[in-house]
Amino acid sequence: MKTLPLAARINSWTFARVGVRVACFAALWCGHAVALDAAELLVGAARTTITPDEPVALSGQFHTRVAKTVESPCTANVLVLESRDGDKSLETAVMVSCDLVVIREDVQSRIRSAVAAKAPEVETQKLFVNATHTHTAPVMVEGKYVLPADGVVQPAEYVEFLVGQVSDAVVEAWNGRQPAGVSWGLGQAVVARNRRAVYADGSAKMYGRTDKPEFRGIEGFEDHDVDVLTFWDADKKPLAMAVDVACPSQEVEGRTAVNADFWHPTRDLLRKRYGQQLEVVGWCGAAGDQSPHLMYNRAAEARMLTLRGLTRLEEIARRLDAAVAEANSAARNDIRTDVPMKHLVRTLKLPIWRVTEEQNAAAQAEVDRLSKDPADRRKMNWHKTVTDRYKQQQEGDLYERQFHVVRLGDIAICTNPFELYTDYGVQIKARSKAVQTFVIQLVGEESGTYLPTVRAVGGGGYSAIPQSCPVGPEGGQALVDQTVEAINSLWDE
Repeated sequence: MKTLPLAARINSWTFARVGVRVACFAALWCGHAVALDAAELLVGAARTTITPDEPVALSGQFHTRVAKTVESPCTANVLVLESRDGDKSLETAVMVSCDLVVIREDVQSRIRSAVAAKAPEVETQKLFVNATHTHTAPVMVEGKYVLPADGVVQPAEYVEFLVGQVSDAVVEAWNGRQPAGVSWGLGQAVVARNRRAVYADGSAKMYGRTDKPEFRGIEGFEDHDVDVLTFWDADKKPLAMAVDVACPSQEVEGRTAVNADFWHPTRDLLRKRYGQQLEVVGWCGAAGDQSPHLMYNRAAEARMLTLRGLTRLEEIARRLDAAVAEANSAARNDIRTDVPMKHLVRTLKLPIWRVTEEQNAAAQAEVDRLSKDPADRRKMNWHKTVTDRYKQQQEGDLYERQFHVVRLGDIAICTNPFELYTDYGVQIKARSKAVQTFVIQLVGEESGTYLPTVRAVGGGGYSAIPQSCPVGPEGGQALVDQTVEAINSLWDE
C-alpha cells in the first residue's frame, strides 16, 4: 500500500520581515532571564494508512479478536521539524504518532533503520514514535494471542507492513519540509475520566461500579488541558498541528473492527475547520489512570447525546475541536518564525518494582492454572511477567528506557514509554520552566506498561499491581525528577 496523497502540498513561502532578521530570542519568565540562539523553522508533515487490506487480529484485550471490517482507518501521522541558520542545520525532531495500542518490541528501531536506508541525511536518533492507545488496532507481537494460521495477517507480517508505511511517510515529510511559523496554545475539554473507583475498605478498582453503597469516590486527578502546537503559512493558514490530550483513545475498545477511536472524527472536524491540507498529530498525555469512559452520570450524558444527535465518539471530537479552536483563536496572534530549538535524547534509569516471594508464588499459581487452556494464553503471559521478573531482578534493579525532551521557543515536549498516571504528568508540568509543557506517553520501544502512584498501589487492582507494572511509585518519582532536570537544563543554559 502507498502513502496516502496529501490533500494539498505545503507551499513555499517566506514570512515578511520587519527590519533585520532576528538572530536571537530573549524571554523573561518566573525570574529567569533566558537567551538562546533562534533560527528559521522548517516543517514537513505527512500521513499514511497503517490499516492492512486483509483481516487482522486486534490488540488491547485479554481475548482474541479478529477484525474483518474497518470502521475508521488507523493512520500514522508524521511531523518533521528542523531549525536552520542559512544553509546550516542546527537541530531536528521527527515525531510519528500511530493509531496503535502501544509501540511494541523493536518497532521504533526498525522504523529508524528503514528511514536511515531511504534518507541517510535524517538524524534517526531524533525520531520517536508514540501510540494513541486505540484498543482496536492490529496486534504486533507473535505469540501474544492464539491466532488462525490462515486468513489473518500475522503480527510479523503486520510489523513489516507498518515499518514500510511509516518510513515512507517520514521520508515524504522530510523531503517536503518548508518554512513555517509556529504557535502554542492551551484549551480545555472534558475527555478524560479517572477510571479507578475507591471503596469503603480502601480498595480500588479500574472501572469499578460507582452505584454501590460502598463507593466512596474517584481515586485521582483529571487533567482536562488540551495543549495545541500549530504550524502556519504566511496567510495564517494551519499546515499541521500536534494536539496533546491526557486521555487514551479507547472509547470503543471492545469492538471487533479496526477503529482509530476518537482521533478519527477529531481529525475530520479539524480538517473541516482548517482545510483538508491539515495534518494532525495526536499525542496522549500522562493518562495511565484515565479513559474516556464515564464513571457516573451515564444517563445524563446519554440523554445529551440523543438531544445533540451525536455518538459518543462524535461528542468527544466536538469537544476537542472546540478546545483547539479556542487555543488557536488566541495563539494565532503570537506566531513565531525565529525560535530556539533543542532536542535532547537521554536514558531514564528507574528502580524496578521488586517482586516479593509471596507475589511470585501467587503469580506462579496463576501461570500453572491458566496454562491448561490455550485461550488463556494472554492472561497466563500477563502473570508470567511477574515470575520472570522475580528471576531476573537478582541480576539488576534498573529499568532503562530512552526518552526525549524538545525545546521549541517557550514550550517543552517530553516523552516516556509508560501508561503514566496523571499525577506524574501534573508534577512535570508544574515543575517545568517552560511556559507550556507537552507530556507524551507511550513512546518508544516496549511501551505500554502502567506506572502507578503510591495512592494507587495502596488501593491495588489492575494497573497498580506487579503484573501491570515493572516500575512502581519510587520509579515514577525518579522519572519525574529526571524529566524535569532535562527540561530545565534547556532554560538554564
